[in-house]
Amino acid sequence: MAAQVAILGCGYVGLELGRQLVEAGHDVVGVRRSDAGLAAIEAAGFDAVRADVTDAESLAAVPDVDWVVYAASAGGRGAEAARSAYVDGLRTAAETFAARESPPDRLVYTSSTGVYGDHDGDWVDETTTLEPATERQRILVAAEEVALDGPLNGTVVRFGGLYGPERYRLDYYLDGPVTEGYLNSIHRDDAAGVVAHLLTTDRGRDEVVLAVDDEPVSKWELADWLADECGVERPSKQTVEERENPSRRVRANKRCRNDRLHALGYELRYPTVWEGYRPAIEAFRAG
Repeated sequence: MAAQVAILGCGYVGLELGRQLVEAGHDVVGVRRSDAGLAAIEAAGFDAVRADVTDAESLAAVPDVDWVVYAASAGGRGAEAARSAYVDGLRTAAETFAARESPPDRLVYTSSTGVYGDHDGDWVDETTTLEPATERQRILVAAEEVALDGPLNGTVVRFGGLYGPERYRLDYYLDGPVTEGYLNSIHRDDAAGVVAHLLTTDRGRDEVVLAVDDEPVSKWELADWLADECGVERPSKQTVEERENPSRRVRANKRCRNDRLHALGYELRYPTVWEGYRPAIEAFRAG
């Protein structure tokens, strides 16, 4: 049976999610504030609605739906922008849709593995205790609590580093210097696929799901492999201590397990970066 879906903050992952859900026969509406965002949604082949997730009156323009996906991003890098987008906007959207005569059956909130902070390269999963060390990490944790404890049946999907079309960042890995640490990744198509899978199979209710691929990789190893495959000189490397003004994000070194994701029945289209980066390598070789 076809479901009605609203994707709030329909950007990089949301556009692909919408395409996948439409292909599966569902009715999708993407929500953005900007003209460019609305145009991108229409170009992706589904309906677009202008609304601001932090404004309950604005959200009245979004029709009643069965499923809500909250994928809004912060308009700026500061803590206030993050809190507005991730906490205030999510709370406003959840309460607004829950108050409708026909409220949604599901809410999926797209979070980040950034909630874990630094684990010095150790393994983490859904059971790992969160110890946020920065204000932004604390905001991400607070948003997850809104999704899980709010008025709608919520699921939190923690994405690893997103990559794919227009986000391969080959220049970073080929030009260097590349900072040490593990990379926990997920291809855009799989990020969207995970959310679609949880919705269409009715799995993952009231829980957290780590959405990463099968193999955390060393950034140095990936950089050398990409250089070899692209036929260029291997880039320079640097430790965290050698980096000027190292950020908390650089220090957030961990390896993420995806056992729960597999237990929920999702099959990755790109199990590792070795498969996922192949299109970028081929495009680079073609010049």
